[in-house]
Amino acid sequence: MKSNSYDADAERELIARLDRLPLWPHSKLVLWVVGIGYLIAFFDITNVAFGLPVFSKVLHFTAGQQAIPITASLIGYIAGSWLNSNFADMIGRKGGIMTATLLFTVGCIGTAFAVGIVSMVVGRFITGMGIGAEIAVISAYIGEMAPASVRGRYTGLASMFAMIGLGIVPVIALMLVPNFPWGWRAMFLLGALGGLTLFAFPWIPESPRWLLSKRRLAEAAAIIDAAEARAKARIGDQLPPPIEVAAEVHMLGFPTTALFRAPFVGRVVLLFLLWFIWYLGTYAWLGLGPTFFVARGYTLAHSIAFMLTSSIGYPLGSLLATALGDAFERKYSILIGMLVWTAGFVVIGVTGSSTVIYVSVFLLSVSNGFFVPLMYALTAESFPTRARATGVSLTDGAGHLGGAIGPIMAIAIYSWGGSSVGFLAVFLFMALTGLVTAMILPFTINATRKSLEVVSGER
Repeated sequence: MKSNSYDADAERELIARLDRLPLWPHSKLVLWVVGIGYLIAFFDITNVAFGLPVFSKVLHFTAGQQAIPITASLIGYIAGSWLNSNFADMIGRKGGIMTATLLFTVGCIGTAFAVGIVSMVVGRFITGMGIGAEIAVISAYIGEMAPASVRGRYTGLASMFAMIGLGIVPVIALMLVPNFPWGWRAMFLLGALGGLTLFAFPWIPESPRWLLSKRRLAEAAAIIDAAEARAKARIGDQLPPPIEVAAEVHMLGFPTTALFRAPFVGRVVLLFLLWFIWYLGTYAWLGLGPTFFVARGYTLAHSIAFMLTSSIGYPLGSLLATALGDAFERKYSILIGMLVWTAGFVVIGVTGSSTVIYVSVFLLSVSNGFFVPLMYALTAESFPTRARATGVSLTDGAGHLGGAIGPIMAIAIYSWGGSSVGFLAVFLFMALTGLVTAMILPFTINATRKSLEVVSGER
């Protein structure tokens, strides 16, 4: 009993020492590695849509087969997110991120050299597995590495890379796909460059919180000692005093099972609904936005030009998240951004002005770049260390089912409305998904500037 009491006291002390630090206390290499991983993952989420018009002809897809690579990627996302997240919760964050990176690297190479529908679908499925796994594990890892007072800031900073990855897709696609017969293959092959980050992992520390959840105190202490020394050197003064925090609850078993008990089962259901409903509108927008503009009467070039404004908006939004991520309670910051997102769709639906559409698309991308990093942070904060990555996978990952259904619903709504009101109806549908998501947010947890062990709500 005495030994167990000592271990718990030592663990609380280590967590308190980490959470008192007022800045990012680890090597900047950590942010670069996870940032590049995020960039490549988000680049690979949407690049298939820009290559589809070409490779569907080159590989002789029928009209009914054209959506299959996108569906395969989404199914892979859900499967890879859940499988690898349980793996990362059991064997470590580094192992989970490395596995995810390897998966999307192999998937990108396979997609680039696809010779038919089967090899394309296999390549996109494996790529999707890697993307889903990468996002879930990095969300957990960044939250665990960052001290409590700056968790939102550095989640936003890492996500800035993700938004850059999302924003550069149309630029690279316009440079490669129309101008070279192998352009679509080159675009997919670019995603494999993320595999180069694997060479940096020997210098990347494991999450000290994950180590503590496995009772590996000596290894966690070494990482926190180094973090304190680095923080002290940067501050040039004494560190703030530690504030008493709770210890982790240690339980053995499969990570998923830890989430089907109070208080986590309610959070799983709530956050799944939040992500599912938001993805209904988001994937309708990302996948079909240019199509609806063409149906409205704009040229394809003009429609793609509307979307290009997002290349600036996404990174600007993530910079805003970096600056304000910890200034206010996270869920209310997300709510404000979500209302801007909702209003953007309403304005596009009712206007016929190109100028207004450019401004609205820009605001949509800024708001998206702002609240998505904070949504990832809030999701990861909602679960205990022993199942944090799995919690992200069961909510954000499984929520991508909405991404599979949303475009189908959007097309049906447009067809129902016809050429006269279809455009307005489909953009009001996207706005409605944002509004419902905003209504769910107040029921999520308060986590800003709090220790993750306090937020878990366990005793």
